[in-house]
Amino acid sequence: MARRDLSGPVVVALAFLAMAGVSWLDLSDGSLGSAFSVGFILIVLTAPMAIERRSVVITGVLPPGLLIASLLFIALVDPSAVAVPGLAKDANFVTRTISTTLDHGLTLLIGHALALAMIVLRTTWSAQARALRLSQLRS
Repeated sequence: MARRDLSGPVVVALAFLAMAGVSWLDLSDGSLGSAFSVGFILIVLTAPMAIERRSVVITGVLPPGLLIASLLFIALVDPSAVAVPGLAKDANFVTRTISTTLDHGLTLLIGHALALAMIVLRTTWSAQARALRLSQLRS
């Protein structure tokens, strides 16, 4: 059975769509919580496994853009959801985006590291599968 991987733009679009869904669900109580972080990590962890091999690099640069774009959108749509200690109540959306990005730095670090690890695994598994197919064809 042939495996059908998704193209780079499709994976990126689906990642942003999934992140929008996670954000919407997490904002149902009025603030960002751990569901946002866990959802982000799961999205960037699974993206390298869904993308076609030639576009796998895209998922290596996806985590920072996905997190910053999501937090920017949240800061624009629902500024009160961005609760960072020491942040002024009247802070503009740029300040809110920067402060909440810094506040989610560990989430970004974990997500990015796991995405890069999955890229390495995917590349290794693909090379092993290709070598196995070649050895089976020669026999």
